[in-house]
Amino acid sequence: MPVGIAMLLLGGVGYAGIAGWKRLVTSLNTLTFSRFSSYKLSVVPLFLLMGDFATESGISRALFRCARAWLGHWRGGLAVATIGGCAAFAFCRSSLASAPR
Repeated sequence: MPVGIAMLLLGGVGYAGIAGWKRLVTSLNTLTFSRFSSYKLSVVPLFLLMGDFATESGISRALFRCARAWLGHWRGGLAVATIGGCAAFAFCRSSLASAPR
């Protein structure tokens, strides 16, 4: 069973046990629309798209290689280079972009 569905079912049963089924249906009706109509989360797909562009263009691999060349000779060089490559993407705040394929 997918985790999201299990959490929805368990949370729904728990909320219905405390507040009642009618209140659960009313809150699902109003809260669902208010959560999905929020523009705060509209940037998430754009960050994922930016990360995919960076990965497909090879910039994430190039940044990792650059960090490995600069920092890889130290003790624990692979870990330091990985952190350095991820830090290079700190300006765009995209964690997907820092994962080299």
